[in-house]
Amino acid sequence: MRKFAILTNFNFYEKAQAAQKIAQKLEEVGGEILIAAFNQEKLARFGIHRDSYRYLPMDALYEEADAMIVLGGDGSILETARRASAVDKPILGINLGRLGYMAELDLNELSSLQNLTNDNFFIEKRAMLRVELLNERGEPRSFCHALNDATISNGSISRIIDMALSENGVPVTTYRADGLIVATPTGSTAYSMSAGGAIVDPAVPAFCVTPICPHSFAARPLIFPDTSVLEIKNICAREKMLFLTVDGRMNFEVYRNQIVRITKSEQVTKLIRFQQADFYQKFCRKMREAHF
Repeated sequence: MRKFAILTNFNFYEKAQAAQKIAQKLEEVGGEILIAAFNQEKLARFGIHRDSYRYLPMDALYEEADAMIVLGGDGSILETARRASAVDKPILGINLGRLGYMAELDLNELSSLQNLTNDNFFIEKRAMLRVELLNERGEPRSFCHALNDATISNGSISRIIDMALSENGVPVTTYRADGLIVATPTGSTAYSMSAGGAIVDPAVPAFCVTPICPHSFAARPLIFPDTSVLEIKNICAREKMLFLTVDGRMNFEVYRNQIVRITKSEQVTKLIRFQQADFYQKFCRKMREAHF
C-alpha cells in the first residue's frame, strides 16, 4: 500500500492535529497522503497544510486511495464503510472516540502504521445489510447498505407501533413495541445491545432482530441465518407513517402496508488488522475502559 486517504472532522483542531501526526508517520515510511478537497482551507487555517498532500474530490479520493485511514469513533467508521465497501477499499480505524469497537489503533500506537507500507497486516471482513424499502405493491422504492443496523420506529415520538415480521415469505410474529432493530453481528454491540439484544461475534453469519421496549412478555430477541430474507411490514393502524433509520444516519419514511426487506449485502466492510484478537476479550476490555 502506498496511497492513504485520511478522513476525520477537520473542523476540530485536535483531530486535525492528530491527522497531521498520522500523515507524518505515513510519509516517513513512503506513504502518499490524500485528503478531501473541501478540507484544504481548514488545514491551511490551522497551519498544518503540507505541499506533499494531494487534495481530491470525495469520489476520486475513494477511487484512488489504497486504504482509508479514519480518525474518530465508530460513527466515523460507519460513515466511511458505506463508501469504502462500494469500491472495495479497506479501512484502518484510529480511535478518537469513547469506545471504538471497530478501531484497530489508539493514538499512542502509531508506530504500527509502518506495517501498512510493507503489507504486514490482514483484512477482517464484516458482513453488511442490504436494506430495501418496498411500496404497497411490493415494488422497490429505494435501497442502501448498512454495517450496523436498520431500525424501524415512530421517530421522535415515543409511541407503540405494530409491525409484522416474516422470514423467506413465512410469517414469524407480530410486534407491539417502540420499534424493531435488525442488526449485523457488528451492530449487535450497538443499539441492539442497548435494547437487550444478543451480543454476537462478527464471525457468525447471522441477523439479530431485537424489539425495542416490546409490550409483550413473549417478544424476545431472535437470531436468523444471514441467508434469510427478512421482511418487516408496517401494519400500524393508528400511525400512518413510521421511520426507517439505517446506521443512525439515513432516514426513510415507511407508510402503512409498506415493507422493509433486509438481506445480506453483496458488499463487505474490510477492516485492517495488525494482530489477531479475541472478539469477546476485546469487547469486555473496551467496556471496562468506558466504565460501563
